[in-house]
Amino acid sequence: MNKELFKHTITTQIPIAWIAGVRLQSWEENKVSTRIKYDFLNQNPFKSIFWAVQGMAAEFSSGLMANAKIAKTGENISMLVLGMQSKFLKKAVGKIIFTCEDGENIDKAIKEAISTKEGVLINVKSIGIDEEGDIVSEFQFTWTFKLREKK
Repeated sequence: MNKELFKHTITTQIPIAWIAGVRLQSWEENKVSTRIKYDFLNQNPFKSIFWAVQGMAAEFSSGLMANAKIAKTGENISMLVLGMQSKFLKKAVGKIIFTCEDGENIDKAIKEAISTKEGVLINVKSIGIDEEGDIVSEFQFTWTFKLREKK
């Protein structure tokens, strides 16, 4: 199911991420990893992966997990990125894997949004690690979840 959700989302809703090379690495209940590999279509003038492509891969690791968790509730909940912060610690070349391990906190925020019927903010991290095991970049996304009113 999760591989199909990823493929459907990336090919029909955000095809620029597919073109840039964002792919699913692994999917667990509370941990999702995506990957990108340096190539011609995602490069910058400095011969590394463009920062925005890294951001797409990082965002997918948290956003897809949140989307799947919302779907499990059966509720109509909106989700939106309200902010993002990033740090770039090493040149991004080769294969980079972005991992978000904040699934339990995402669950709590979704449950709070359902119970309070108010918007709930949550900060989640996605860390990009290269083939040598070094942190290349860190992203923090501020997500909001809000129960939509039934009509």
